Amino acid sequence: MSHMYKRMTLALIALVAITGVSCSGELTDSAAPVELVVTNTQNLHRVDLDPNNGDADCEQNVGTINLQAFPKNDSATGPFTSVRVTRYRVSYRRLDGGTLVPSSFVRPIDTLIEVGGQGAGSNFLLMEAGAFARAPFAALQPQNGGIDPETGKSVITLELIVEVWGETLGGDNVYDSTSFPLEFCYACGGCS
Repeated sequence: MSHMYKRMTLALIALVAITGVSCSGELTDSAAPVELVVTNTQNLHRVDLDPNNGDADCEQNVGTINLQAFPKNDSATGPFTSVRVTRYRVSYRRLDGGTLVPSSFVRPIDTLIEVGGQGAGSNFLLMEAGAFARAPFAALQPQNGGIDPETGKSVITLELIVEVWGETLGGDNVYDSTSFPLEFCYACGGCS
C-alpha cells in the first residue's frame, strides 16, 4: 500500500508541475507573436429610423472599424506574423434597462494585415437587413405606439459589439473586439 501511495503522490506532483507550467507566461495569453487590435472611430451616436429623415441609410455611416497588428516583442517579424482576419460577429447589449435585442450574426471577412500595418478598408455590416422592422425597433414605429414597451421610452440605447477573429500566417489564433454605443429613435430629427 505504501508503494501505491508513493506512485499517487508522484503522479500528483507531476500534475501540479504541468499545471503550473501551463498557467504561466504567454501560454495563458494568446500564443501568437502579434496582437490584433480592433478600434473604432464613431461618426454617429443617434440613428433615426424614420425613412423620411433625409438620411435613410445613416446606420451605414455609424463609424469606421480599424484593424491593426502589433508585435508582442522584437522577435515578432517575418511573413508568418502577418494576420489574416477571417470573420467577425456583431452582438448587442441594451444600455437602457431593456432586454430585447436584435439577433447577433457572424460574417466572413478576408483581410490581411502586416505587422505594424492596418487592414484594408473592409465593410463591416452592423445591422442585418430588415432589423429595424423587428423587435425591439418595431415598437418605435408610430403605428406600433412609438414607445419601447420594456422601458416606456421613445429611444432605445444599445451597445453594438464587434468581435473579430483571425490567425497569423504561422497559424496562431488572434482576437479582439470593439463597441459602439448607439441610440435609436423614430422621427427624432435625423441621424447625428
